[in-house]
Amino acid sequence: MSHHSGFRNYPEVRGRVRHLLPRLTVTSLMVLGMAGAGAATAAADTVIGTIPVGDSPLGVAITPNGDFAYVTNNVDGSVSVIDTATNAEVETITISAPHILNAPQQVAISPNGAFAYVVNNLRSSVSVIDTATNTKVDTIAIGDAPQGMAITPDGAFAYVTNIVDHSVSVINTATNAEVDTIEVDNVPQYVAITPDGAFAYVTHYHSGSVTVINIETNTKVDTIEVGNAPHQGVAITPNGDFAYVTNFKDGSVSVINTATKTEVATIPVGNAPQQVAITPDGTRAYVTNRDDDTVSVIDIATNTEVDTIAVGDAPQQVAIAPDGTRAYVTNRDDDTVSVITIDQCFGSLCIDFGSLAGSG
Repeated sequence: MSHHSGFRNYPEVRGRVRHLLPRLTVTSLMVLGMAGAGAATAAADTVIGTIPVGDSPLGVAITPNGDFAYVTNNVDGSVSVIDTATNAEVETITISAPHILNAPQQVAISPNGAFAYVVNNLRSSVSVIDTATNTKVDTIAIGDAPQGMAITPDGAFAYVTNIVDHSVSVINTATNAEVDTIEVDNVPQYVAITPDGAFAYVTHYHSGSVTVINIETNTKVDTIEVGNAPHQGVAITPNGDFAYVTNFKDGSVSVINTATKTEVATIPVGNAPQQVAITPDGTRAYVTNRDDDTVSVIDIATNTEVDTIAVGDAPQQVAIAPDGTRAYVTNRDDDTVSVITIDQCFGSLCIDFGSLAGSG
């Protein structure tokens, strides 16, 4: 957590005006803080809300405009829609009949925000949700036991890992059809795509490695050794320079240099780390630790754990709002989503942007 505490006594400035702050002087910020005296405040990197959702929530993704979070409920066979202004569940979308074998796993949202794609692990399919109507509009057949998914920055293709097939399915999002299948190593788990759309990074739980796929040719071009049991977590920094990978059995996060395709650092975190998400400014990574019921905060400049946040029971996945003000964490075993504030820094000045109104 930031130690620039001189400004923590001033109430927070709303995230909606964060784009104006680099132009403001320290004096201006102090005036804004004093003008808002009496408003509720919340310390940075703390839980400010807990949202009940469906049975066994796993995946979470936030719309590009930041207005809604979509959460997969694994046992319910449903997706919860959370209004991020009120931090309340406002709709539930049925994907399949409630049964653990239906298993909606992960969710990803198209860059234009028009569609949410839901991976159905044991139904070997991807469901497509129209976010304007919050209805399921299509189902795409893919490989056996799909797990993770990522969408290219241009929104043209979705890449889905298939655990049993040892493959990655490529979906054309214009036709909602599988157009290619890429053979990879055993038990591919999760996938992330570089910001330039050139490469996909795929984790392999059993081999302790990451496969690199060239997206232009849809071929495997490299394999990188990491820690023990890389699992659900792989995220790439906004500048594309590094990939962060959670190692489930090591209690660590591997850092990969994407230019050299080598592991350059290992960061100890909590017990059974699941997923990792990186802030839009590229300064911090948030890691869910399933068996500790915590989230680790990593300073990317130093590659060290700088904070630990207590959340719900068995945290699974984490998504960060596009404006970098909040993180949303699914807690599988108590059927909730934790909402975490995130502090923002401008040079040596740090200001908390956690929610004021509508914090849940």
